[in-house]
Amino acid sequence: MIQRFIELGEGYSDLYELIETVKANSHRVAKLFAFHTKVNEKEVVSVAVAFEPTNPGDFQAIYVCREGIPSPAVKESERYKLFIELAETLNKDIIKLEVKPSTIFNEKELYYQHLIGILRLNHYIPPMQ
Repeated sequence: MIQRFIELGEGYSDLYELIETVKANSHRVAKLFAFHTKVNEKEVVSVAVAFEPTNPGDFQAIYVCREGIPSPAVKESERYKLFIELAETLNKDIIKLEVKPSTIFNEKELYYQHLIGILRLNHYIPPMQ
């Protein structure tokens, strides 16, 4: 099983692309995530959607908008509301996790490997095979 984060952007207009991608592939949506963190003393959220693995190929895409949405605990955000509405439309819960910010990693790829480890450890995505 290959799992990979596909970054669409930082949660600005790319969020609309994420929502459209999910709507077009709603039958493949496995989980929705909100990764809460603090970047430069600002509380922010990354939203992500994990799709069911492809068959054949065993590839699991996790689309993400990284650290660009203000935390709903601090500031009400229309973009985060759209993600909540998407979850309601799909009848899925948003899994909320506190994570380290991407800025502490030397490369974004290391950050995403870290997140994949957290998701596997918590059984939100299948283990490596």
